[in-house]
Amino acid sequence: MPRVVQKPEDFIIVGENIHTTRSVRRDGVRMTTLDDGTEAVKYTNEQGEEAYLRVPDSYKETQPYQQGQIKHFMIAARKGIGNDPDEQKEGEAYVRAEALRQIRAGANFLDLNVDEISYKLDIQIRAMQWMVGVTEEASTVPLSIDSSNQDIIAAGLAACKGKAGRPMINSVALERLDTIDLVNRHNAHAIVTAAGESGMPNDDAERVANVTRLVEEMQRRDVALTDVYVDGLVFPISVQADYGNHYFQAVEELRKQFGTQLHISGGLSNVSFGLPNRKLINDVFIHLSIEAGIDSGIIDPIQSDLAKVLSLSLDGEPERLAADMLLGKDEYCVNYLKAWKEGRLTPT
Repeated sequence: MPRVVQKPEDFIIVGENIHTTRSVRRDGVRMTTLDDGTEAVKYTNEQGEEAYLRVPDSYKETQPYQQGQIKHFMIAARKGIGNDPDEQKEGEAYVRAEALRQIRAGANFLDLNVDEISYKLDIQIRAMQWMVGVTEEASTVPLSIDSSNQDIIAAGLAACKGKAGRPMINSVALERLDTIDLVNRHNAHAIVTAAGESGMPNDDAERVANVTRLVEEMQRRDVALTDVYVDGLVFPISVQADYGNHYFQAVEELRKQFGTQLHISGGLSNVSFGLPNRKLINDVFIHLSIEAGIDSGIIDPIQSDLAKVLSLSLDGEPERLAADMLLGKDEYCVNYLKAWKEGRLTPT
């Protein structure tokens, strides 16, 4: 079967950044200290001016802060659902600016996730409703409502007006088939996960078996294949050498079974977790995944330029080392890490 993606516009990007797990380092380049001593995240606002998301004192009591992590969208959402009008505006401005950055970089959907804002469901639901309202007001592309909790997904969908198009649900799983009812009720696109009822798949065969069962159930409930996006589940290559091949082989088999009607996607940047020079690894992985048959990805389009990814040559040493690692030819990432330490991983 010929490659599904021939040019950048063939690839459907689900922008992954508006997520309460996202963090920057306290000592990183995006952080600054204002004249009054307040720590803040620097960003460019809608007007093209430098602006700041201030770190509140309450966040400084959290474990992530003590570990040097600033979870900026968590901070923005907490400000947004708080009672201080000025902080509400600060949170709104930060989310709107990121939404527009993602769209300018090519996102076709914006994925919203607030699960980590709190362990309390009522706060999570309020945060999702707020996030949907703020993002949808600024966005020219549809939203993807992302949560591990069906109640949060339902609340997000109910808040979504759909002014930029039909929403997406992230995700439908075998362990919660009732989410399919939300797909039909809201006329939504759906990301379906390759997980089983009791856990993650061990290999490509389990991925394909789980997806097949789920897709058949969705078809039985009158969901069109063209509205289905398969998340084949990408795991960090640093953990096990064959994780890349499990994903590639599952993609190839799903294309054989379902042709080009459904979409194949996934959280592609997961593959590089824990390794240096993540952008190089991510770009090579996206390139190899497109060759295997994906036509979509939950990615950061600012970091991964699809035009460059499609034209990427694997002949250069950095790209070849990354590809060998992703294709299971570099167990424990030994050669890749050696090259990193020796300064040989600058992309060509």
